[in-house]
Amino acid sequence: MIRMIPLAACLAALPLMAMAEGQTHRVAIHVDQNDPQVMTMALNNAENVAAHYREQGDEVVIELVAYGPGLQMLIVGQSPVEDRIETMSMVLPMTFAACGNTIKGLERKTGAPVALLEEAHVVPSGVVRLIELQEAGYAYVKP
Repeated sequence: MIRMIPLAACLAALPLMAMAEGQTHRVAIHVDQNDPQVMTMALNNAENVAAHYREQGDEVVIELVAYGPGLQMLIVGQSPVEDRIETMSMVLPMTFAACGNTIKGLERKTGAPVALLEEAHVVPSGVVRLIELQEAGYAYVKP
């Protein structure tokens, strides 16, 4: 005898099936201060979020966006967290966005090119990048 499973039972099981497959979470972390404590807290937040979702069986995509004074975080020889960024980028699903507007301003002010960490990629505007990420469903974190 073939037994039919009621539709309500199937629909009730859908959330459990989705959880078993895992979700992908997206997080944008905002750094706009040249403060080693803020930079460290931002990196701690990224590590903690990644560890939490890994334990849940979920995935996470993290993008740290630095602009204004926070760009120092991504400048070679000036970043107080340079070594940590290098290490984290090898083990976490994380990218680092550097504000093109801030870079242009620094280059005008100093007359010299800004050397970014190899982990960083330039976006036209840090603020616009944060808007784009939020519009794409990223959660927003500012340490």
